Amino acid sequence: MDNPVIADLVAESEQLDGWVADLDDAGWETVTTPEGWTVAHQVAHLMWTDRASLAAIAGGQEWDLLVSVAQKDPTGFVDSETERLVEIAAESLLHHWRDSRQRLEAALGAVPDGTKIAWFGPPMSATSMATARHMETWAHSHDVAEALGIEVPRTDRVRNVCHLGVRTRGFAYMMRGLEAPDVDVRVELTGPSGDVWTWGPEGAENRVTGDAWDFALLATRRRHRSDVDVTAVGDAADGWLDVVQTFAGLPGNDPKPLADR
Repeated sequence: MDNPVIADLVAESEQLDGWVADLDDAGWETVTTPEGWTVAHQVAHLMWTDRASLAAIAGGQEWDLLVSVAQKDPTGFVDSETERLVEIAAESLLHHWRDSRQRLEAALGAVPDGTKIAWFGPPMSATSMATARHMETWAHSHDVAEALGIEVPRTDRVRNVCHLGVRTRGFAYMMRGLEAPDVDVRVELTGPSGDVWTWGPEGAENRVTGDAWDFALLATRRRHRSDVDVTAVGDAADGWLDVVQTFAGLPGNDPKPLADR
């Protein structure tokens, strides 16, 4: 496979598949979030987003219809679609998710270099779409693993999640109605293999350093800032860690510290 981000997406999806494939009905109904999403909700959401991505790549009437639905309910249409799909029997849901992600893998790999894919936000390249799909799969897999008592293997695939967290710095402020400081921030994170990944000018006074896995948990809003090994130096860096988020849409409820759960 030529695109390493697509390969990471495939690996992340297969890992989650292995966790849920043999669950009984009670397992699929395990609650995974404070909002009440079950394992089935998590898989249904990933399946829907894969299908939306396929429609975006193909363009045409199906994509136009999705955009129309989104415009009518911009803050709730994704959850509404998840609730609709979660009614599918678990065996069928798993089958359809496998089918959608396999078709998406092929479709992303076939997008010509330089092509921009329409989306609900700005158009993006195939690599950017694969990065976003990987981030979502990584984050929702964590919800499932924690609910099922599974320890998630730490891999360097998390670099994609960190990269998206850095790239969306300005967006994170915008989603809270705030203006991002016009200040460079240097980011230095240590991945699971021990490699140090960096973003931003080396000489920037504002800096974020720490554990890449923890930064990804913070940026996907799966952990409270007090529970991660991530440090900020400078007001701009410090303020960013309060609002950082990798995903599109409103930030939702702030995660509670682990001690308060």
